[in-house]
Amino acid sequence: MSEPLAPIPELYVSHDSAQKLKVEAGNLTSHDLTLRQICDLELLMNGGFNPLKGFLSEADYDNVVENMRLADGSLWPMPINLDVSEKFAETVEVGQDIALRDQEGVILATMTVTDKWVPNKAREAEKVFGADDSAHPAVNYLHNHAGSVYLGGPVTGIQPPVHYDFRGRRDTPNELRAYFRKMGWRKVVAFQTRNPLHRAHQELTFRAAKEAQANLLIHPVVGLTKPGDVDHFTRVRCYEAVLDQYPASTTAMSLLNLAMRMAGPREAVWHGLIRKNHGCTHFIVGRDHAGPGNNSKGEDFYGPYDAQDLFRKHQEEMGIEMVDFKHMVYVQERAQYEPADEIADKDNVTILNISGTELRRRLAEGLEIPEWFSFPQVVEELRRTKPARSKQGFTVFFTGFSGSGKSTIANALMVKLMEMGGRPVTLLDGDIVRKNLSSELGFSKEHRDLNIRRIGYVASEITKNGGIAICAPIAPYATTRRAVREDIEAFGAFIEVHVATSIEECEKRDRKGLYKLAREGKIKEFTGISDPYDVPENPELRVETEGTDVDNCAHQVILKLESMGLIKG
Repeated sequence: MSEPLAPIPELYVSHDSAQKLKVEAGNLTSHDLTLRQICDLELLMNGGFNPLKGFLSEADYDNVVENMRLADGSLWPMPINLDVSEKFAETVEVGQDIALRDQEGVILATMTVTDKWVPNKAREAEKVFGADDSAHPAVNYLHNHAGSVYLGGPVTGIQPPVHYDFRGRRDTPNELRAYFRKMGWRKVVAFQTRNPLHRAHQELTFRAAKEAQANLLIHPVVGLTKPGDVDHFTRVRCYEAVLDQYPASTTAMSLLNLAMRMAGPREAVWHGLIRKNHGCTHFIVGRDHAGPGNNSKGEDFYGPYDAQDLFRKHQEEMGIEMVDFKHMVYVQERAQYEPADEIADKDNVTILNISGTELRRRLAEGLEIPEWFSFPQVVEELRRTKPARSKQGFTVFFTGFSGSGKSTIANALMVKLMEMGGRPVTLLDGDIVRKNLSSELGFSKEHRDLNIRRIGYVASEITKNGGIAICAPIAPYATTRRAVREDIEAFGAFIEVHVATSIEECEKRDRKGLYKLAREGKIKEFTGISDPYDVPENPELRVETEGTDVDNCAHQVILKLESMGLIKG
């Protein structure tokens, strides 16, 4: 700790070497990085993940998963691996150099592959995230999105990823350290956030800085956060709107391009190490820090103080001190925020608080958000991005067997919504999409998934732009439906409607003669006959079509949309 602001090692080569390496790397086998891998690579190259010199080797990975330590004993709680498909892994040999490209094909780095292995993902989920439960976003990512093979090896940085947004707010660890040196800041407390700042956060950060007698770094994550979080463009505009509430000479704000894992206790230690690399001496750790919400049993994944306990245990070794996050509430009689557990006269005063869930409800329903809770500028920004539900785009996603009545109900719903007016309505029926968007696809699981993902992508664009998308594919697989839900819920509501017609009834109807052909073996991989259908566990609505007319089924959906506030009653 004698010179905490000395430059830390980066993995970039010099400018001249980078130009030469870029030309040479053009002939190497290339891996196109995912958004999460780009975040990881940037922090590897700029020293944010110091002491890592690249993606973890198998020995490092095993030790991190089991003991939160690298093979050499250094504390490191999070596996940072290059996950790739089996197909790509077959083209790569240990000892080979590969080029790492961004999504536009620009070479960012090269990597020498020292290790290649198939990880035990169930064990990784248990050890790192506390449970192999796909209700956890990172566990879901691990099993359903991440590649099945891991590559490890040192990285040589050529150039950082380009960010066109908020460029003046993005600092590398060494740029922040240089800024702290220039300002003469010896103590810096970092505040981690993936949410907009409200008045309670302001009070909390003021108190934390005062308690640590330190300057304040507001250090929000703008990489990947939890599905459904407010997008980072809106959040940064909110931060900038309230930055003048802080004294400029003692407060700085910088954006961190980190892909969060929502790993609770381990994530808190990881965040602490990253902030230490950025030159901070103190770090605010909250109740249920980086918690992902409820598990599949409806309980919290982590205890409220697990993160603080684990951080406290390792803080001396990490070289960064924890500042406890206090739960701040508003005391009406004193017109100020106070830590909830320090209010001696709590029985005699009026304590006010608005939870995140309540805030989202008020925004969705266009209700008042009091000035004691948030800054008018922040509320205005949130309302601009998240208008009341009755003005937002949304997607109605029908799923069910072939012949269950999805398309018929979807058509009836489309007409009813168009009759109401107000928003453009688009029908993405399974057969129409197959003809116009996916004509080259077959009916293998891979192709079905791709077809549904295409439907989801188009629906998310319609939703983002304030329209109504009605989708009516079979969509037999739960994991694909969940992925589509996550894509759409970033922009608006997703209403899953299970058309629960029995396979026997669908076969009786068999208007297209498909079931007959499937029974005769002339159609392979037919849902419900030779291929499985994952029945939705918790759809927003389940409709029975047997003995019910189409108009009534469509009306049930309308009533559901009204009850959710998506259309006016």
